[in-house]
Amino acid sequence: MSSSYKSSSPDLAPPAAEPAAYEPSPALGPRALSPVRPSKVQIGLFLATVVSTLFVGALHEGADPLAQPATLARGIPFAATLLSILFVHEMGHYITARRSGVEVTLPYFIPAPTLLGTFGAFIRMRPPIRDRGSLLMIGAAGPIAGFLVALPAIWIGVATSHLAAVPDASIQLGDSLVMRAMVLVIHGPIPPGQDLLLNSVGLAAWAGILVTALNLLPIGQLDGGHVAYALFGRASVWIGLGTIAGMVILARAWPGWIAWCVLPIVFGLKHPAPADPERPLTLRHRLVGVAALIVFAICFIPVPLRLNP
Repeated sequence: MSSSYKSSSPDLAPPAAEPAAYEPSPALGPRALSPVRPSKVQIGLFLATVVSTLFVGALHEGADPLAQPATLARGIPFAATLLSILFVHEMGHYITARRSGVEVTLPYFIPAPTLLGTFGAFIRMRPPIRDRGSLLMIGAAGPIAGFLVALPAIWIGVATSHLAAVPDASIQLGDSLVMRAMVLVIHGPIPPGQDLLLNSVGLAAWAGILVTALNLLPIGQLDGGHVAYALFGRASVWIGLGTIAGMVILARAWPGWIAWCVLPIVFGLKHPAPADPERPLTLRHRLVGVAALIVFAICFIPVPLRLNP
């Protein structure tokens, strides 16, 4: 779901204006990257995540894999959709990092006995990241790549799901702008007292959209924190604090936001500087940063879950 990056470099603000002439540091030449192969731990975690998401997907389909192991196959649509989004997200980081000359691991998937069967995935990068442009591209590549996979999954899931009366004491999924738009285009306005009951593909796509938005929160070491630091330098700390304040307010409607307030504080709000923080961003970098902000805006779900009384 996210990438982690640590550096002992001092935190420096970007220049107020692009210098007329820029000379890169001679220490930042091309790097020979080590070959990367999946470890036994990574393979084991991935296989465990496949099983856990298959199990959860089968449960969503009304099967009981513990009593009837063969019904585990009914979880394939859910598991395949969710793992595809997560895998492409992490490989977006991986490929961009390698192209930027950064040592990076293959993804570590995290199986979990939750509503989704996983806590997502992460990669680890070894500093230094060369400059703010590289940092921005690495941070934005994962969420944007995962979003591009989630979009057709949302369309398929919404198109193959059906409207039904809202049952009592049910859990309702929150809406993002992109999900709301898809439902409106495919099904039109939802009649009062009814809701769209998402099938397994739709539920996995909804989860992929939620994961994309959470990773793009402009805080600390999250993907959005990388993008915010690359665009705004040290001012990104204030953006992170403002985001945390907003989540505290939203926690009145969904307590899960409290965890997302605490985690960035525990792991640090201050973003380490890249090796060459003076190198200016290009127009291409800024356009990618704007694209990441747009993806965050249309994927964000203010209240992911609510109980229908």
